Amino acid sequence: MVYSSEGRDIRFVAVGDAMPTRSLTRFEEPEYLQLVELLRSADASIANLETTVRTENEGNPNVSTGTIMSTPPELVGDLQWMGINLVSASNNHACDYGVGGILATKKYLGEARLPFAGIGPTLMTARAPGYLDTRNGRVAIVSATSFFGAHARAGDSRPDTPGRPGINPLRFTKVHTVDEKSFGEISRMKEALGYAKAQKRNASHFYSSTEAPLDRAEEIVFLDNKFRLGSDFSVTTAVHPEDAADNLRQISDARRRADWVVFAFHNHELGPAGQEEAKSKADMEEPATFALEFCHAAIDAGADMVVCHGPHVPFGVEIYKGKPILHSLGNFILQNDTVTAYPADAYARFGMAVDATPADFIEERSGNGTKGFDGSRRYWSSIAAECEFKAGRLSKLILHPLDLGYGTRRSERGRPVIATGEVAQFVLERVKHLSERFGTTVVIEGERATVAIE
Repeated sequence: MVYSSEGRDIRFVAVGDAMPTRSLTRFEEPEYLQLVELLRSADASIANLETTVRTENEGNPNVSTGTIMSTPPELVGDLQWMGINLVSASNNHACDYGVGGILATKKYLGEARLPFAGIGPTLMTARAPGYLDTRNGRVAIVSATSFFGAHARAGDSRPDTPGRPGINPLRFTKVHTVDEKSFGEISRMKEALGYAKAQKRNASHFYSSTEAPLDRAEEIVFLDNKFRLGSDFSVTTAVHPEDAADNLRQISDARRRADWVVFAFHNHELGPAGQEEAKSKADMEEPATFALEFCHAAIDAGADMVVCHGPHVPFGVEIYKGKPILHSLGNFILQNDTVTAYPADAYARFGMAVDATPADFIEERSGNGTKGFDGSRRYWSSIAAECEFKAGRLSKLILHPLDLGYGTRRSERGRPVIATGEVAQFVLERVKHLSERFGTTVVIEGERATVAIE
């Protein structure tokens, strides 16, 4: 054996959404240093960088109903200090500061020599894998998101036109199936409100057939939603075929140029599990059907591991064809309420005066700590997944619970430590329960858990 990588042994640690706004290097709690050591000891430690890395003069804020995220460039080095050496960047916060923000993030990650994927100056570069060379082989990452504004999608160049910087999209369609009575009422409303005639006018104008589709006998489009005639009620989702093909092609390409391939998928869309009982989004229990199906397709195309994030709470773990799918790891660093400045649009959403401060905005948005992230402890307890491969096969999967400081002051919370006691049990029990739907056995052993590998 010439190279150690020929043994096909490697160890990954995957964590969820990283939204840093404060220093990460100054702390010495044993549980924090334990997490840092876990990340540093892995060959590849992967996080979703859910922010725009920029200085205050780079980029212009977009309109958003979420946080307009901004991370100082020096905090990229803090992530590396923790042990993060590979990041996914395709997510809904990548374009919070527009094209300038995308290019700034790319610049600072490049200067830090932190490999990444999911954003770029063109669609082709945003789709392309990023690569990390480790002592145990070359790791490729392909990063995509299904949750984004239309302005965020990267576009390719032509011989006569430059490309559009942005994210790597994985679009999807949604169809609402309704019974005959409801279908008739929707058709009647569409006609009576003038939308049916407007649709026909659009079809005869500059729009393409996909942008202004004509209704069919059993399928209509109303208020940008597609309704299909059926015998009952249901919602189905399906991945956009072109985006699916392009992303699978990149995974296949990475498979031929790397020893290990990770697909990082950012999605906020939720499935039916927990729908009846959930009081908030934090209580939902699984991603949408198209997301579940595409995770399988990614492994079929050559991915060794699929790491998902976006819902900001942990979901279940699935072992598919011997490969791990981490359906959501929750938050890793949640410091979005200590961003130093928010755009005027953010304050205007809540009717706030021009002299309102960032703290005023956060308190107004969170209902003085009663809703959003502040309103549920689920957002503040998450998972670091340690995945070990031996001779090319998954041999060990350990789930380490993380505590992000629910109930502490804003100046403190959001930085992860290894969870202990009741918090550890709280998050591990959730992941154990949600993994059962995938036929996965999670065994809680004290303050961590192992996943049964067949």
